[in-house]
Amino acid sequence: MASPMSASGFLKALRAEGLTVVEVGDWRNHNRNHKGPWGPVHGVMIHHTVTKGSARTVEICRDGYADLPGPLCHGVITKDGRVHLVGYGRANHAGLGDDDVLRAVIAEKALPSDNEKNTDGNRHFYGFECENLGDGQDPWPAAQLEAIERAAAAVCRHHGWTERSVIGHLEWQPGKVDPRGFTMTAMRTRIRDRLK
Repeated sequence: MASPMSASGFLKALRAEGLTVVEVGDWRNHNRNHKGPWGPVHGVMIHHTVTKGSARTVEICRDGYADLPGPLCHGVITKDGRVHLVGYGRANHAGLGDDDVLRAVIAEKALPSDNEKNTDGNRHFYGFECENLGDGQDPWPAAQLEAIERAAAAVCRHHGWTERSVIGHLEWQPGKVDPRGFTMTAMRTRIRDRLK
């Protein structure tokens, strides 16, 4: 079981991995902790935003929507490869997912198919939203893919996790398709190579 790193530790880990980090407002204290605990943490979840335009994407991920208040993640990875920190603590990104998947992430084993929504993922995962329309056509620039790799590796390195602790939203919750446009298998290979 791992306790979440401090906000300062999170920032330091991301920068140590070579990322350009943008701090957005009072991100360190912007969270949904009043809705339940954050932690123990077991992994990193990758999403796409279904948005266009970096400034608007960051704003949405920080503030959320009427029916889904922000923050919607911890970091927003824009197409230029920058990581915008919008919240820290419990965030509305993972939702309910499959307890079998969580057990596989904890054990760092191959993931089973997700077929249930019975476990609170917001409690257990760091979340990165990645600017992309999610239509399978919107490109993923090399700088953005590298930033996803580096951000996930930074968290894994801090906790002593392998690439098997990194999953896509589509691997957690039935019906989700994100991230679309690259495979999590390929991204985990990149993360594994970076952690060597």
